[in-house]
Amino acid sequence: MTLWFGVALMTAAAILIVLWPLRRDRATGRSGCEVAVYQDQLAEIARDRAAGLIGEVEAEAVRVEISRRLLAAADGDAASPPAGAASASLRRRRVVAVVALVGLPLGTCGTYLAIGSPKLPAQPLAARLDTPVQHRTIQAVVAQVEDHLDHNPDDGRGWRLVGPVYMSLGRFDDAARAVRNALRLAGDSSEGEADLGEALVAAANGVVTVEAAAAFDRALALDPHDAKAQFFVGLSAEQDGRRQQAAAVWREMLRGAPAGAPWVGLVRRSLARVAPDLVADESDQDPSRMAAAANLTSDPGSDMARAMVERLARRLEHEGSDVEGWLRLVRSYVVLGEQHKARMAVSDARRALAGDPDKVRRINELVEALGLDG
Repeated sequence: MTLWFGVALMTAAAILIVLWPLRRDRATGRSGCEVAVYQDQLAEIARDRAAGLIGEVEAEAVRVEISRRLLAAADGDAASPPAGAASASLRRRRVVAVVALVGLPLGTCGTYLAIGSPKLPAQPLAARLDTPVQHRTIQAVVAQVEDHLDHNPDDGRGWRLVGPVYMSLGRFDDAARAVRNALRLAGDSSEGEADLGEALVAAANGVVTVEAAAAFDRALALDPHDAKAQFFVGLSAEQDGRRQQAAAVWREMLRGAPAGAPWVGLVRRSLARVAPDLVADESDQDPSRMAAAANLTSDPGSDMARAMVERLARRLEHEGSDVEGWLRLVRSYVVLGEQHKARMAVSDARRALAGDPDKVRRINELVEALGLDG
């Protein structure tokens, strides 16, 4: 409706532009009565001069002015078009006016109907989201979906679609919120619970928190073979110092891995951290696995993990009272194999938390569990 209103306004403006020059000008020519008046004025000047009422100089000046006006009036009458010509001009103006009033709107509408899409239906959210992403920017997708979800907060599919986008943008807290809403509206699923746990781990700088571990447990209860949940259960065991349990989980994943599974390399690298002898034994039995084992340190995700850990360390320099942050930092350094940095973080944490014995006790418990004192 707004589109058609705008089209009508533009059409009216175009018609006005065409008709404005065609308006009929008011007659400005002098009539024959004006000529007669000027002639009478000349005769009256002559009489006043003969009677001696005005001087010769004044009479001559007035005669010149009146004569000028008389000539102008006479020229105007001569320039006035004949009646036939005026009638023809009026007819031409009427034809142009009719064309502007009728032809212009009809031509505009006909052109739009011929080359436009007046019957194109409105596209719902799902249809717009299914279009190729290369035709839109990620920011446009996020803004579009967020606007939709602001007005339709119960759209479970919308929340499910926006979750991976948030993850790719590094907005991990928003991703966790989106997955929670999707699970609440669309029901539990192993994939959804695993995605929730992954978002929580990313938000915690790579540490499997209690809440994330609970999400992975729920995912495995729904599907015991969910690879993502299995991997993070092993990672949680490693971060808690239970290396043998982590190795058992990851080795079992490798044994049951389908051909071409994309996560095999990541699991193998993780297994090498906690039990390199197991990876070596299996590599000896399979040449293709030996090649994979030779590249265990080329994990493209390690740089991102280290960057997140360094951000956490910088934050704790200013927020030293955050015991949960210190615990995550120590665990993260252990997972990355940087034992020296982990011990330095323990020392910094003990100094920062020296005024709170309970928090220091939690740090000492983690140090004992991870075997950092030795």
